[in-house]
Amino acid sequence: MFCRDCGEKLSLRFLENEGLVPYCDKCRKFKFPFFPVAVSMVVVDRSESRILLAKHVGDDDFKLFAGYVKKGESAEKTIPRELREETNLAAVKWRYLGSRYHDAKDILMLGFIVTAEDGEISAGEEIAEARWCSFEGAKEIIRKNSTAEYFLNAAISELSRRK
Repeated sequence: MFCRDCGEKLSLRFLENEGLVPYCDKCRKFKFPFFPVAVSMVVVDRSESRILLAKHVGDDDFKLFAGYVKKGESAEKTIPRELREETNLAAVKWRYLGSRYHDAKDILMLGFIVTAEDGEISAGEEIAEARWCSFEGAKEIIRKNSTAEYFLNAAISELSRRK
């Protein structure tokens, strides 16, 4: 392990309440492991009766919209940026749904229900197809046993309770 700030080899030192933690002698700081974070978005229309799913370029499965939280950016800033980049739609509002570790990419996914403005979907470079679906339709075509399916089911459960 090397320091991501200066490149120095890290050693393990004991830190109270944390145990053994990587330490940089040159920076004189504990260097907790970097862990990427991304948002997973269950995008709904204003009536909250349809869900927008996407097929990414080179992939046959429908998934939720998602994106990495960039350095210095909050999840709340990531949501409208990613939705605009991938669909050209604006995020009107959003609410936190929950989190889940996504083993396939070794990231922490923060799930949100995101209400999008009405408008023409203009898929960006990453998206091959975007489709509005009923709740049942979304459950039928989402990738099975995936993090996307987990968040989709949680969102549908919450949205169904509110009606």
